Amino acid sequence: MATWTLDKDHSEIRFKAKHLMITTVTGQFREYDATVDAADENFAEALISFAAKTASVDTGNTQRDDHLRSDDFFNADQFPELTFKANGMQKKSDSEYVLNGDMTIRDVTKPVSLNVEFAGTAKDPWGQTKAGFTFEGKLNRKDFGLKFHVVNEAGNLLVSDEIKLMGEIQLLKGE
Repeated sequence: MATWTLDKDHSEIRFKAKHLMITTVTGQFREYDATVDAADENFAEALISFAAKTASVDTGNTQRDDHLRSDDFFNADQFPELTFKANGMQKKSDSEYVLNGDMTIRDVTKPVSLNVEFAGTAKDPWGQTKAGFTFEGKLNRKDFGLKFHVVNEAGNLLVSDEIKLMGEIQLLKGE
C-alpha cells in the first residue's frame, strides 16, 4: 500500500454556479489537501480523503467571497472545512472511473459521485512518481444547507441550486 499526497502546485479544485441563470461564475478553494492510499498504480481500490478550508473560497470578487463565507452559504466560522471521503471507485475503462463518496458541507453528509479520468503515472525530473487525474461532478447546494434563495423579478434564481465540481489533481507517491 502506497500513500499518495497532493501536489498542490499542479492541482486545482473548482466549482461553477449559474448567476441569474444566464452566466456562470467560477470559484475555487485556495487551501485544501488530499491523501490517497492505493494498493497499486491503477487506483481501483484506493482510499481517498479530501478537505478544503471553506474560508479559502475565492471567486475573484471580495464581496461575493465574503457572502459565500457567511451563513447564507458555507458559514466558514462555524464550519471551517468541507470534506469528501471516497467509499468506492468503479472502473469504467482503462482511464475512466466513477468515484463514489460522502461529501460533508456544514455538517450535512450526502453521497456524491464524480466522473474521473486517470491520465496515468509519470516520473518527474527528480525521480518522483506522479499520477494525474481530472474529475467532474455536480451537487445540489441546498442538500447541504447552503440556503441562500433569491429570485429576481423575471423569476430566475440569483444563484443556481446545481453546482458543478471539477478539478485537476496531481498526486505524489510516497516512499
